[in-house]
Amino acid sequence: MGRYRIALMQFNAIVGDVAGNAARLREGLERARAAGAQLVLFPEMALAGYPAEDLLLRPAFLEANRQALLELAPLTRGLTAIVGFPDAATDVYNAAAILHDGVWVATYHKHYLPNYAVFDEDRYFRPGRDNPVFQLGELTFGVSICEDIWYPDGPPEAQAMHGNAQLLLNLSASPYQAGKCAFREQMLSTRAADNVAIVAFCNLVGGQDELVFDGGSLILGPRGEVLARAAQFAEDFVVADVDTDAVFRQRLRDPRRRKAGEYALPVVPLTPPPPPAQPPLSPHLIPPLDPLSEVYQALVTGTRDYVRKNGFRDVVLGLSGGIDSALVACIAADALGPEHVTGVAMPSRYNASISLSDAEELARRLHIRFMTVPIESVFQAYLETLRAPFAGYAPDTTEENLQARIRGNLLMAFSNKFGWLVLTTGNKSEMSVGYATLYGDMAGGFAVIKDVPKTLVYQLVHWRNARPDGPVVPERIITRPPSAELRPDQKDTDSLPPYEVLDPILQAYVEEDQPLAEIVAHLGVEEALVRQVLRMVDVNEYKRRQAPPGVKITPRAFGKDRRLPITQKFRP
Repeated sequence: MGRYRIALMQFNAIVGDVAGNAARLREGLERARAAGAQLVLFPEMALAGYPAEDLLLRPAFLEANRQALLELAPLTRGLTAIVGFPDAATDVYNAAAILHDGVWVATYHKHYLPNYAVFDEDRYFRPGRDNPVFQLGELTFGVSICEDIWYPDGPPEAQAMHGNAQLLLNLSASPYQAGKCAFREQMLSTRAADNVAIVAFCNLVGGQDELVFDGGSLILGPRGEVLARAAQFAEDFVVADVDTDAVFRQRLRDPRRRKAGEYALPVVPLTPPPPPAQPPLSPHLIPPLDPLSEVYQALVTGTRDYVRKNGFRDVVLGLSGGIDSALVACIAADALGPEHVTGVAMPSRYNASISLSDAEELARRLHIRFMTVPIESVFQAYLETLRAPFAGYAPDTTEENLQARIRGNLLMAFSNKFGWLVLTTGNKSEMSVGYATLYGDMAGGFAVIKDVPKTLVYQLVHWRNARPDGPVVPERIITRPPSAELRPDQKDTDSLPPYEVLDPILQAYVEEDQPLAEIVAHLGVEEALVRQVLRMVDVNEYKRRQAPPGVKITPRAFGKDRRLPITQKFRP
């Protein structure tokens, strides 16, 4: 028999919720059985959630995963299921359990442990060495985990070439960054074509602290063609029929196999269940999102899951009448529903009247709650309290920051009183150069756009305004020059280069680690300006270390992704 039905369950696992994740796996087993699938694949660390971090150092957590697997195994009668979990049989491994016809028959251990960017797997896991293949009737399949398939000569290559596996299964928890979805699909297509094998890739979906997993699970044919594609940023259940005879026919024409080494991989035989009578399936092919849709959905997913998984229902944010808070309000309303979002305008003596009216109009269009809490009397009280200590000193950023800190205090008061999570509204450009007030506009529980450069903020707002329910952001918010409005006639360009100049410098330095001379040469910007920007980035590490977490969408986000000492004297 050359036709097999496989299922992929792309779901939103919650880190540490072993019982809840196991319940989702039981649901997946029943759905696979009902669909007539012979084999069902789940994501990497499906039982534990990913990344489980130092939970993996707790014996009770590891034991809870083992017990959950033992309880799942009998539910696989008539099925083969591949489940990701942390295996602590001897050491601790990032593992996949092969559950077959009611029995836990084997375990695969991940070979390649990523220890770069946001990954810390060397801290927790020992690398695997064994690489068996599994014989299910006429079907031979191999199992690998995430990073294993990113290497051309990794375990899947050996499974196909030396184990004669026609089907390569990969469990994954591959976090999102802009552009990664297309790159990953191209890589998997190459692996399928190079190994003349069917590749089934099941990815995690959902937000976990700073990370977002985008789903987009795939099944690819032996020429690299996409046979099935799951949704991005949403749970999905994919069922597809794969033809192993097509693999055999194509391999007959592949001379590389005749030149391969002679060694063979160990084979684990599995008793095949009788094939059910199955009508043909329609292809499950969800088209990929465009680049701006991808980023926006990542921000929505990350915000929704951080709020919900941490037990909140409602959020609050300061609405200044500026474009950053407007974008955060849009994301929050789309993530949680407008009834769960409150925007607060907190005008002082320096706020233009149009800022308040624009904030109110934005709230009306988004259908979110809105309130106005003037801070002038509180600000005046601060100034009066500090009059004697500050006597003889001219006003400066101290008085500007007082206003931001008053607003931060008020938002935190709403959080305490009503149980609302405070969303901060600073973007990556501001966070990079420290154009933000510690304990002021940085005060909050989640920084939605902390990894979104200012120029991308504008693009995302234009994208959101073009949606069927738009425009939701008033045009004046987009066209007004950005300002913190903390002193008379203040503009961001009083302190910073224009964002279209600043953002390429920040990308080169923060994300690409280019030295000063290279940045000057590549961008054609004055050396003094670049030097000033780089110094601002370096001396503000202490601020970023105290910022709330936020969604990673660039190749190198502040936090787990970019780790520099606060106290250091190296200058590029």
